[in-house]
Parts: sequence; C-alpha cells; structure tokens
Amino acid sequence: MRIGLTGGGRDTDAVIRQAQQAEADGFSSLWFPGAVLGDPLVAIALAGRATSTIEFGTSVVQSYTCHPVLQANRFASVAAAIGTAGRLTLGVGPSHEPAMQPIGFDYRTPGRHTDEYVQILAALLRGEPVDVAGDEYTVTAGPPALVDGQPIPVLVSALGPRLLRVAGEYADGTILWMANAQAVADHVAPRITAAANAAGRPAPRVVAGLPVAVHDDVAEARDTAAREFVVYGTLPNYQRILAHGGISSPGDAAIVGDEAGVAEQITALFEAGATDFWAAPMPVGENRSASRARTRALLQELAAT
Repeated sequence: MRIGLTGGGRDTDAVIRQAQQAEADGFSSLWFPGAVLGDPLVAIALAGRATSTIEFGTSVVQSYTCHPVLQANRFASVAAAIGTAGRLTLGVGPSHEPAMQPIGFDYRTPGRHTDEYVQILAALLRGEPVDVAGDEYTVTAGPPALVDGQPIPVLVSALGPRLLRVAGEYADGTILWMANAQAVADHVAPRITAAANAAGRPAPRVVAGLPVAVHDDVAEARDTAAREFVVYGTLPNYQRILAHGGISSPGDAAIVGDEAGVAEQITALFEAGATDFWAAPMPVGENRSASRARTRALLQELAAT
C-alpha cells in the first residue's frame, strides 16, 4: 500500500530527522501542510537532500497567495534542490473564504479562479509554455527548468464537482481531507475519473487524508478527533464532503479502532478508489506514547504490503 504521513517539525532539523526515519520505515511519502514553518518549501528542499527515495508533497499550498507562474518557479527550484526527479508533488487549493478575506482576497469566484490557476500551473510544470487570456489571469510565460525534464505532478484539493473536474481534466489528481471511503467511492472517484477519461488524461491519483489512531476505545478516539479537528466541521466544503460520506463530524471521519479495525478501514479506502493514504496519526488516551507507537507500527506494516 502507498501510505504516507503528515510532514512537519518544530524546525528544519526536526523535519529532516522525520523524513529520514519515515524513509527508513518504508513510508512512501510525507505531506506538508502549507503552514509548516511558515512555508514548507525550504524544509522540504533540505529534507529532500538528506533522503533518497521518499516523496514530498504539499497538502496544500494556497493558490490565491501566490501567482501560478511564481508557484511553478518555486516548485521547480525545490525539485532542483532535491536533485532527483519524481520526488516532489504540488498539492494546491484555494483555501477557504474565512482565511482569504481577512488578508484582502476577493473570494467570490473560487471555482473559476482555481480552474484558470490549475490550467496555467499544471502546464508550466509539465514543461509547456502558456498563453492564457482568462477572466482571472492573463499569462504568457515559458516553463521553468525541470530536473531531467521530468514534470512535477499537480494535485488539486478538490472536494466539489467543479474542482474534481478541474483535477481530472488538467492536473494529475486530487489530494483529499476528511473524505471517507464512502465519499471516495460515491463522489470523488467517479467524478475525477470521468473528467480524466474525457480529457484523454491518465488515471488520476487520489490521495485520501484522514486522522488515524489505533486505540481500543473507539468512542474515546472519535471524541478526540471531534475536538482536535472541530474546525473542519464548520467549513462548507468540508461539511459537504462529510455529507457525501454519510457522516456529519470530523470525529466520524477519523479511522480509529484496534489494529484489525484500522487495517480494514484503510483497505476500504483503497478499494473505494484511493491510490494513496495520507495518514495523520492522532495520539489518544492517557498513554499517548503507546497509542502513537501502536498506530505507527500498524501503518509501517501496511506500507510494506
């Protein structure tokens, strides 16, 4: 199974140590939230130079705060710093109105914005020039230099129909958060696959991110997830993806239970259409160290299968 972890650390040295350990333990990838160390790209570049095989992705960087040409150049620079093609994936999304409006961005057309943004960004990171005159962007630009000429994949944080179409038509897939197996099977996978097929593009990647904890008291684990991730239950996009999964709370989306139960739920994600599982380990209970160790041990075991 392709299983990755949330990336991060209190400083760049901690990020490097985490990456080296994750690679040694057989995890396929590390997914860095955009807020890591203020901007995760420097940390990713340093960790990439200290490892040899593990993939680094963002989950996600905001589109509104960085022009697509600059975004392409930034990621090409990080790929060059890592020095090995095929180890960097750009996860990007428009974020949410409560985050964008206070810093001055007009959030009235996030779908159109993301549509044009991804067309430009994905083309540049495939090594193609762009000449676009849209409603949101007017851009004429050549592509950045790419390591060994290899494209940098782009994943869109796509939860609704329009962005799933954009992710399938223009990008390499989607990176999800709070989408359980039912949401992937009934909503995400059919829409993004149909869009990719219609555009003549390869089968899309579907990276499904969820909190996970191996813990015998399921109710306690779900209560912990509900508290720690409560904000996602207040945002309309996440409310809709939770509803597609037949649930209403982030606590219900979390993958929790004993080893057998968690393994079954992760397997169900892949059977639903996920190509990768981005695990966000969540310590639970009085002995948080023991919970953390049990969770990592199971994830490492599954990553080897």
